[in-house]
Amino acid sequence: MTTARDIMHSGAQWIPAHETLDRAAQLMREHNVGALPISANGDRDRMVGILTDRDIVVDCVAKGHDPSKVTAGELAQGTPRWIDAGAGVDAVLEEMQTHRIRRLPVVENKMLIGMISEADLAQHLSEEQIAGWAEKVYARG
Repeated sequence: MTTARDIMHSGAQWIPAHETLDRAAQLMREHNVGALPISANGDRDRMVGILTDRDIVVDCVAKGHDPSKVTAGELAQGTPRWIDAGAGVDAVLEEMQTHRIRRLPVVENKMLIGMISEADLAQHLSEEQIAGWAEKVYARG
């Protein structure tokens, strides 16, 4: 059985909730990623959300706010979603489809060990699986 661990990219980077969005953008550039899990007060085992590059642009810059003054925690919304490293691909797809998310943190023993993104799905899944996933995630609700 193919698991979340098999399709994730490892080395996901956290951003503490107190860090500013300009620092988040720098980390995204350094790690060549478009999303960072947000940790509560630097507590690396408690995720309070996920910050995306789009969040920084749409919810900060486009609204005229200064990314050097807005924190990652201020943009954390909703209940963070994640998947256990041993979960099968069907469970990964179900979690992403049900919650209409494009990036999914992977945890093992309550610690972040990786992230699954659209690119990871494209590399590891069949065209049928990808088409079904895209239809449900991108469908207008």
